Amino acid sequence: MTEEKSAAGKSGPVTIGDPGDPRLADYTDLTDVQLRRRREPAEGLFIAEGEKVIRRALAAGYRMRSMLLTPRWAEAMRDVTERVPAPVYTVSPELAEKVTGYHVHRGALASMHRRPLPSPAGLLADGCGTVAVLEGLVDHTNVGAVYRSAAALGVGAVLLSPDCADPLYRRSVKVSMGAVFSVPHARVEDWPGGLRTVREAGYRLLALTPDPGAVPLGEVPRETLRRCAVMLGSEGQGLSAGALRAADLRVRIPMAHGIDSLNIAAAAAVGFYALAEARKDTMC
Repeated sequence: MTEEKSAAGKSGPVTIGDPGDPRLADYTDLTDVQLRRRREPAEGLFIAEGEKVIRRALAAGYRMRSMLLTPRWAEAMRDVTERVPAPVYTVSPELAEKVTGYHVHRGALASMHRRPLPSPAGLLADGCGTVAVLEGLVDHTNVGAVYRSAAALGVGAVLLSPDCADPLYRRSVKVSMGAVFSVPHARVEDWPGGLRTVREAGYRLLALTPDPGAVPLGEVPRETLRRCAVMLGSEGQGLSAGALRAADLRVRIPMAHGIDSLNIAAAAAVGFYALAEARKDTMC
């Protein structure tokens, strides 16, 4: 085990050769989804993977617990390791795979501190514009893709049903390219009854559905778009009957060639874009 001094005077990277070293505990069994889904929220951590994602997490104000690097990434991340007051561990690619359970292609992982989630009412108190409400999205890839579109297209906040996948799970963060750090979120634990909080905050609830009787997005009254929350359901089931009943308006994406639905990531992107375009001449 070696240790160096950085320019800032902090102890430099520590080389570890034992996969059972307790200092690597945050990074063990990253491919065990069920274990990590329980463990990470309970221990107040999440994993950021890759240089861009790590930098975006830090830029968003998340505090680092530690960083795990393979040697070839030590120089690329030197500016981060020298200024962030957290331990840095270097390991061989083979040892990284033993610890994490997979080949770490990007060679850089960071364990980050979670922040307490706001309440839905607190999150919406100062909100303006479009809010995304996700129901039953259990696939981490889908959640990450929806967040990436939400961040790119000006969605101000995301509300999650109790059974939605964790936006800060490694796969969600990776797919979103760190966009999960740009859009604040909260969980609506009382579902769907808690959706009344959205309405009480002054938002109109729009249920995005392939129902041919729903209003095409381009025909939604402009007044409705000033403060709206668009609800998106799971790819298989769609929105539940309870969520549909809670909506002020059911809306749809017009489609051609007999196509009746899009996958959730595509539907979210189209919906967010259409609402953003329609709102350009409205005031928040």
